[in-house]
Amino acid sequence: MIAAAERERLRALGVIGELVLTGASSVAGALTRGDVDLHLRVRPVAFASVVAVLRRTYVVVHPEIWRPTLATFGVPAALEAGMAVTPAGSEHDLRFTRTWQLLAADAGLLREYNAVKLADSADENTYEDRKSAFFDQLLRLWPTHPAGARATAH
Repeated sequence: MIAAAERERLRALGVIGELVLTGASSVAGALTRGDVDLHLRVRPVAFASVVAVLRRTYVVVHPEIWRPTLATFGVPAALEAGMAVTPAGSEHDLRFTRTWQLLAADAGLLREYNAVKLADSADENTYEDRKSAFFDQLLRLWPTHPAGARATAH
């Protein structure tokens, strides 16, 4: 429901791109905080103009993680929701798409992800560092993992 509402909102703003559900809520069995993560994939040449439009309409969140190929916004919804915007094919786009494809395809990797999520840590930065390292590991697995090989063959 949240993704459908955002697709309509983006269409009304004239934003062209592919909006997909990502994050833990997109993979059955993944532990989640109950939030909804959306990923807007746009043409590389449109990235800057899309971000400019979204800055006028959405609330900027986590500006400290913004990069030349990543922008993040809050999404007004009944549940906590956020949207990452990336140019299609960019480093950040591949990080979002490939890692969650691997987690959806591999129960063992999903268990590892859930263990990272469950690890007790009073320091949120430590958790974010562990989670980032885990996703880096997934990206290294991509070329040789069966899910990555299938996706690359298409």
